[in-house]
Amino acid sequence: MSTFAIEKNTRTRPLASELSPEQIRSTVEDELRNIPFIDVHTHLFMPSLGQLGLWGIDELLTYHYLEAELFRSSRVAPAEYWTLNKQQQADLIWQTLFVDNPPVSESTRGVVAVLNAFGLDTRTRDLKQAREFFAQRELAAHIRSVFKLAGISEVAMTNDPLDPQEAEAWEAGAAPDPQFKAVIRLDRLLDKWAEYVPKILSKGYLVDVEMSVNALTEVRRFLHDWAQTMNPVYMACSLEDTFQYPEDSPRAKLLTRAVLPACRELNIPLSLMIGVRRQVNPTIRLAGDAAGVADLRAVERMCSAFPDNRFLVSVLSRENQHELCVYARKFANLMPFGCWWFLNNPSIVEEITRERIEMLGTTFIPQHSDARVLEQVIYKWRNTRRTMAPIFTNSYTLLVEDGRAVTREDICHDIKRMFRSNFERWIAPDGVSSSRP
Repeated sequence: MSTFAIEKNTRTRPLASELSPEQIRSTVEDELRNIPFIDVHTHLFMPSLGQLGLWGIDELLTYHYLEAELFRSSRVAPAEYWTLNKQQQADLIWQTLFVDNPPVSESTRGVVAVLNAFGLDTRTRDLKQAREFFAQRELAAHIRSVFKLAGISEVAMTNDPLDPQEAEAWEAGAAPDPQFKAVIRLDRLLDKWAEYVPKILSKGYLVDVEMSVNALTEVRRFLHDWAQTMNPVYMACSLEDTFQYPEDSPRAKLLTRAVLPACRELNIPLSLMIGVRRQVNPTIRLAGDAAGVADLRAVERMCSAFPDNRFLVSVLSRENQHELCVYARKFANLMPFGCWWFLNNPSIVEEITRERIEMLGTTFIPQHSDARVLEQVIYKWRNTRRTMAPIFTNSYTLLVEDGRAVTREDICHDIKRMFRSNFERWIAPDGVSSSRP
């Protein structure tokens, strides 16, 4: 008899709380269904930020993923499409992608899932019923309903203090909402510094294009003031595949001497979302961005140079995923999160998540929705739970086969950790962020 067989046969009888391999799958599914997740990155907005928040059937259908599909499935040119109003655009997309063709892509199936979640007809040739349904919804109650259907308790927003419409809403005293956490977005500040110097000057901050010592101090004051206004849980920026650190650029100076010091002082992380190639096809607008392979030695150097800062990192290229895991094993101040944008497809999510579990255990954040339209969280989180169930089941089954019992408590602990606790501890390692008033 082999050694493996002897060891397996000499195991004691399982305790009552131990799960058999047959019980693991149903337990994983139960815990995934019952534990409310935190959505750590979205483009959603709390109600007090007014028209910035997108919701309803016409917004769902004119999401830029579906616009890109439209241009592949019809003869409508982008220039012609942009002359239509929102309702006409939605009607065209519905007819093309849902009536003339089966909606089998990830994004089109998502719309079907949302309509089905609300008991609406998914095979109708027109949108009359859906439009009437959403027109009757009161936003605050609708948000609660959507979050419940999605199985989430709260979301992190994307908030840009250099966006005129948003800044005006915050300055007017936008009421906070416990279900929506603010995030200071830095893209305009970092990538278009010279363009936004006049605007920052107009708000009373003595900055200059040349980035004098005083100007960088003023940028830190600008970030502190907006942190006082927004109460953010982290700061964030998206970066192109060509991003390097260090480099001789305004962005690098701002990161080194303003953003990272401000994050340390506020005790909040910096999120880096790396790998976008912007506007490879500008004719299709938001849908015109693409993905590229980045040099992640920039992440290595930042984590090494700033050990007292915490970094949330997501990369857009599939080819960068393994390298990110390797760096996460080397730097305890690096937290990989999510399968971003073009990676948010079940086949790729499965590959990335298995790789992360194998290399990092449960010390990462598996997913975020990146939702731009409120109701998208319903199908995005449904897809996540459906995709994660066999991945986690396989991990626990292998663990049992190798000789370690698994309990429901183990599974609950791990799912809470990955979808709640890792983020909660990362944004407030001492239990409370100093950005809070």
